[in-house]
This record gives sequence, structure tokens and C-alpha cells, in this order.
Amino acid sequence: MWEASTVDLFCGAGGLTYGLETAGIKVAEGVDIDERCRYPFEKQTSARFVNKDIFEYEPHKILDAWNGAEYKVLVGCAPCQPYSTYSQKSLGKSKERRSLISRFATLIKEARPDIVSMENVPLLAQKNEFLEFKAQLAELDYWIDDLVIDCREYGIPQRRRRLVLLASNLGAISMNPGRFLDPASWTNVKSTIGHLPELSAGEIHEHDKLHRTSRLSEVNLQRIRHSLPGGTWRDWPKTLRSPCHQRESGRTYGGVYGRMEWEKPSPTITGQCYAFGTGRFGHPTQDRALSLREAALLQTFPYDYEFYPSDERFPGIAPLGRLIGNAVPPVLGNAIGESIVRHIDESRSRRESMQRGLVGSD
Repeated sequence: MWEASTVDLFCGAGGLTYGLETAGIKVAEGVDIDERCRYPFEKQTSARFVNKDIFEYEPHKILDAWNGAEYKVLVGCAPCQPYSTYSQKSLGKSKERRSLISRFATLIKEARPDIVSMENVPLLAQKNEFLEFKAQLAELDYWIDDLVIDCREYGIPQRRRRLVLLASNLGAISMNPGRFLDPASWTNVKSTIGHLPELSAGEIHEHDKLHRTSRLSEVNLQRIRHSLPGGTWRDWPKTLRSPCHQRESGRTYGGVYGRMEWEKPSPTITGQCYAFGTGRFGHPTQDRALSLREAALLQTFPYDYEFYPSDERFPGIAPLGRLIGNAVPPVLGNAIGESIVRHIDESRSRRESMQRGLVGSD
């Protein structure tokens, strides 16, 4: 059996690495600037965690991590905030974040992996940074495939679209198609979190410390009580509407302060998935926002995935919400991993066929 070794840049809490490993792809090392990612990453995967700024992570470290493996893989999901439809306002560090993609390209050029994968938000596909990234890969003679996928077609219970790029120096490569192309087969909110115990806003479940919710102010409690599944703040009495929504600039945006719907996939889970006012993160029937457990399940993390040591103090809803919401869903990581496995198998089969043909011609 062949062996592939992977380095996961911007590895976060380990969603991508976990998914790759379930597909049979070995991951040697994950790199992230956030030390809080160490525990979930190392607890759930077989890889080691490196707490380092990507600009300080040198190409020879990648080579060391691969350790002479037959197939060398480099994957990464650079922080997507500058390109997200949820974050179109000016960000102070946008230039620095955008330069992460060029740094990724530099590491590829220096380390020369056999296979590359990048996952990000669809809007990135329209940006010059991404076009330049692809051009640099082409100059290095990589075959490239990139497409925007609908995560619902891969069994992820979210209305989540992602840009996935695969590149290889072994030959043409492509992403496996999803297995759930019929909308009737999509996984929904109810089947994912409907079995969990009820909670009120600010409550912590006695036997599951991750099943906890944010507190709601009195006005937000009144707002969610007037919110309908799949509705918007327009369903509220005018006395409860925020001043920003009464201004002309805010009247057209109904994607906040909403409840999810039981029979449909959830909205895209983000790093603020625990907050009622930052998206359609209201529970379908209970007067509260998502719990961290619910967000993790909607992200396709298994129930026993640990995000912090159970014997240590709870780090806070906001930090854990960011780890969960910013992660690559493990099921998507598995789909990427299976695509890489298929590609390597096909490449080996082509090579063996050519070798048999050469021997036969003698």
C-alpha cells in the first residue's frame, strides 16, 4: 500500500485533518497561530500541532514533516474573513490576511508537494489573489481543478458553498461529486440536533458541558419570541426592531436575528454561530441561539470530539464558538481526502499500465 503524508496549514481545531485521516490520508503536522487549537487537534488526530505564524514556518519544516513519504500533500484553508459575504466591511488586517494566500504559494514553490488542496469561500474565486495563486501553480506544472461545491450534496447539514481547489503534479485531478444530489436526500437541522435536550438561553446542560447557550438580553428574548422559523426581523413588532434596520441601508438585509427551520439544512455555521444577532442562528423552537454542541454537530464534528480538556476551566463560549465555526467540516475534509486517494490510485494504475506496456513491447 502506498503512503501519503500531509501538512495542514491553518489547521484550526482539526476538522480538515480529521476528515483526511478518516479517508486514509496520513497527516504528519498541523500548523496554526492559535495555541487554543492544540488540544482539539492533537486529541482527535494522530498529527502533531505546531503553534506558529505561517510567515515563520519555513519550507524545510514541511520537508521534515513529510519524512520522505512516497506522496507528499500540502493542504490549507487560509482565514476567509476578507472574502466572506459575512464580512464585507473594512478589516484592519485584510492585507495581512490576503497575503496568507501568497505565502501559501511560496511554500508550495519551495517544498514542491505532489498534491495541493485549498478550501475557502466562493467569493475568493473572483479575486486577483486567487487567480495569481492558480497562475503560480500552473507555472510549476501542476494540473489544477477548482470548483464551488454545495456542501449539502456531501451530507453536510448546512447551506454552505465552498471553493475547493485541487492541484497535482501526477496528472489531472478532480473533486469527487457529492453523493446527495437530490435535495430530498439532504440532511436537515432536525435529524442533526433535534434529539438534544432542551435548554433556555444561558443554560448549561448538566451532563454535556458543550451543550450550553449564550445569555440573551431582555429585548433579544422578546425578539426571538416573535421570530418565526425561516423568518426575519420583519416579523417583529416595530417597537422591537433595531434602529439600523429602520434606516434605508439596513432594510434589505434580513439574514440576521432569525430562527432556523427543522426540515431544512442550517445556514452556514460561522465563528459567531453562538450569537442570535449575527445570523440565522436562532433555535427553530426554543427561545435561544444555538448551543456549542449543536453548532459542532451541524459542522459534522462527531459527538465525542473534544475542544478543551474536561478537567480544565471552560474557556468561554466566544473562543470555542470561533474554533467550531471557523473549522473545515470533517465530512468535507473526508470528501477531499477521498478525492486525493482516488487520484493517487488512478495515477498508480496509469503508471503500472504504461510499465506493463513497455515490458510487453520488448
